Amino acid sequence: MWIYLILMVALVIIDQVIKAAIVSHIALGASTSIVTGLLSLTNLHNNGAAWSILEGKMWFFYLISVIALIVMGYLLWRLRGKWLYEVGISLMIAGTLGNFIDRLRIGYVVDMFQLDFINFPIFNFADSCLTVGVIFILIGVLRDDSFEK
Repeated sequence: MWIYLILMVALVIIDQVIKAAIVSHIALGASTSIVTGLLSLTNLHNNGAAWSILEGKMWFFYLISVIALIVMGYLLWRLRGKWLYEVGISLMIAGTLGNFIDRLRIGYVVDMFQLDFINFPIFNFADSCLTVGVIFILIGVLRDDSFEK
């Protein structure tokens, strides 16, 4: 279980370091191309969720984050020994914490990764952790033969 705690802490630190670097090196609203036509870094402040839904409803995000962290913590304990679930939930906890820290500390989430080849919301490392975590859990569910009984 310690390895997952270390993983979560490391991912939250990576998330916060990336966000700090973006804020200190790229002006708000400005973009820097990393791979032309593929990926840019953009300093964006998001006080909503993806596609800016529920913009400005910080109380909602605080509440949902706390509930999600409690539920995911319980599931991490309950599903111990099933590594796909443990990794997935650890990634999701790290992603939730990374964005929750932003909301508590500065009142918005710093987003930066912009996919230039598709019209997709700008996102951050914590969002990526959440997405990859869900993928791990889905793989775990698909591989779990207890659902076939």
